[in-house]
Amino acid sequence: MLEIVLVVIFIALVFDFLNGFHDSANSIATIVSTQVLTPQKAVLFAAFFNFIAAFTFDVAVAKTIGSGLVKIGEIDAWVLTAGLLGAIFWNLFTWYLGLPVSSSHALIGGYGGAAVAKLGWGVLILPGWYKVIGFMFLAPIIGLVLGAFNMFVTTWIVRNMKPRKVDKVFRKLQLVSAGFYSFGHGTNDAQKTMGIIAGILVSSKFIESFYVPFYVVILCHAAIALGTMYGGWRIVKTMGMKITKLKPIGGFCAEFAGATTLLGTALLGVPVSTTQTITGAIVGVGSLQRLSAVRWGVAGKIVWAWFLTIPLSMLSGAIFYWLVSLLVK
Repeated sequence: MLEIVLVVIFIALVFDFLNGFHDSANSIATIVSTQVLTPQKAVLFAAFFNFIAAFTFDVAVAKTIGSGLVKIGEIDAWVLTAGLLGAIFWNLFTWYLGLPVSSSHALIGGYGGAAVAKLGWGVLILPGWYKVIGFMFLAPIIGLVLGAFNMFVTTWIVRNMKPRKVDKVFRKLQLVSAGFYSFGHGTNDAQKTMGIIAGILVSSKFIESFYVPFYVVILCHAAIALGTMYGGWRIVKTMGMKITKLKPIGGFCAEFAGATTLLGTALLGVPVSTTQTITGAIVGVGSLQRLSAVRWGVAGKIVWAWFLTIPLSMLSGAIFYWLVSLLVK
């Protein structure tokens, strides 16, 4: 049994690494597109703040993922393995296409799909799913509103400054906002894998009740930080360059809006999508300049990918559960 648990934990950490790899664009797209940092420096910068988030916030999001979506007493290691493999497949597939979809929703969908494949729809804890699906719509809207609000207030404050001076000031301030956003990204996303690992420890009786040991916290933050260091440039181009053209002041406003949303939802224990949050913030900043500043065709494709992530990753998780079951038999 110990060997199986270790394999599941290893796969979970691989997912966490890929989460950082896939979602590094969320952390660095704005600061790279405004040329405040080079891609190499930006990923190191983001990875550092991803990791130090381990020593701050509680693990409310991990509790939601691990015990608030699926009846944990009824699942086993094979369900968790299949769910993780389904999420990993969806992450790699969308990374290849350059689509900034939610790794969080891929994990939730893969996990749920594998559980349903084994035990039917009754295994799902519906209030938890309502929360996740509700914030799938709310998170980008909150990011958009805060991004537009930040841009409105900030441009009013600097209205009498020369453009060159504004650019110089916000190149420095964007280092603060980017660090703040990467901190929020680490706080929210690393916890999702913690929930899965704690789930396998509970279901295999290595711990009696659901909680997240501190060594799991460190492992997950280290894995997501390493993934961020090796992050995918394909998605950076979509997030930072194709949706709208950003200047340092816009990057600052978008990052600050995204970070505020992520930290607020982490305190509430809501596993939101960092991808959707920062995309909404970028659109909010761009639309305040003028509606034509946003490439709505690109934004539309991203939104379609968001809606499809949970159902398709559920299907992926179910298929992997079927494959795993065949191998086990």
